[in-house]
Amino acid sequence: MITASEREIFDLSGPLHITSIDWENPHHRRSIAASLVQGVYVLERDRQEKRTGHEALAPPWWEFFHFKLLRNLVDDADYSIFGAIYEFKPPASLCNHSLDGSPRYVIAFRGTLTMPGSFSRDIELDLHFLQHGLHRTSRFEIAIQAVRNMVAAVGDANVWLAGHSLGSAMAMLAGKTMAKNGTFLNSFLFNPPFFSAPIETIKDKKIKHGIRIVASVITAGLTIAMKASNMKGLTEDPFAGLSAWIPYLYVNPGDYICSEYIGYFEHRDKMEEIGAGAIERLATQNSIGGMLMKVVGKESDPMHLIPSANLTVNLTPSRDLKEAHGIHQWWRDNMQLQSKLYKYR
Repeated sequence: MITASEREIFDLSGPLHITSIDWENPHHRRSIAASLVQGVYVLERDRQEKRTGHEALAPPWWEFFHFKLLRNLVDDADYSIFGAIYEFKPPASLCNHSLDGSPRYVIAFRGTLTMPGSFSRDIELDLHFLQHGLHRTSRFEIAIQAVRNMVAAVGDANVWLAGHSLGSAMAMLAGKTMAKNGTFLNSFLFNPPFFSAPIETIKDKKIKHGIRIVASVITAGLTIAMKASNMKGLTEDPFAGLSAWIPYLYVNPGDYICSEYIGYFEHRDKMEEIGAGAIERLATQNSIGGMLMKVVGKESDPMHLIPSANLTVNLTPSRDLKEAHGIHQWWRDNMQLQSKLYKYR
């Protein structure tokens, strides 16, 4: 069994099997994006443990793939490192090989760390997410400003976003924010949290499908009622301009934090099949919780709801929730994966 500290050591836990990078290979792209996110986790652990110089464990997580750490993203409340900007710097020997599909820069965000140096602030951000208020936090302001500055400097085609758990929520919100202005960034979102009742854990498919239909009808009905009242934010289709942004979502059915994305997208197809696509197009844009917050006068953006995605599900059995939610699963080379493209129409 690999210990927590050993998981921070690249030579023990990293994807050493990727010795020659093929940027058109989905496994390589996924593994490298996940490793760069892990690099942010270890950067913060290095800070907390005061590991510097040769004792620092973070650098191999990006240097192995020829990236350079350009800048840390630091929270203004607790000074923890929550993100990093990496620059791809391939050696001259690789310049003769095809680098098609490679990024120039990757902006990566870590998730919650259960360590004293950052735990209280991370939990505070988790609570903001649950209240659909992540966009109002200073950490997100730092993140989105870094994304905007980088895109302005080098162009959207040269920038990737990546994140895990809470960091995936940050990357998703940044991606959505940029997409609203017509900038569609390659985004790799690992175990993104989906704030909903855990319907996906129900084993009986008929019961599960029935619950989702009822929820869709209720949500669509509330949406129509609010449109009739001309409530701000519900007068237009919020997904129309976002549908061209297609992030890569990586979820595990054993992880109730993110597994609802499986049903969220599958349910759309099923509603189309039974002739209820119009109802689902209304329901999929809104959450009941988000609408209730609007009713009480609170600005709310259900940022976990997205129109399109390239969804990859890890069907490899997990021992427990910790493994199912972990970042390490996404660079293993012996997984049973199922991928499908979902486009909003």
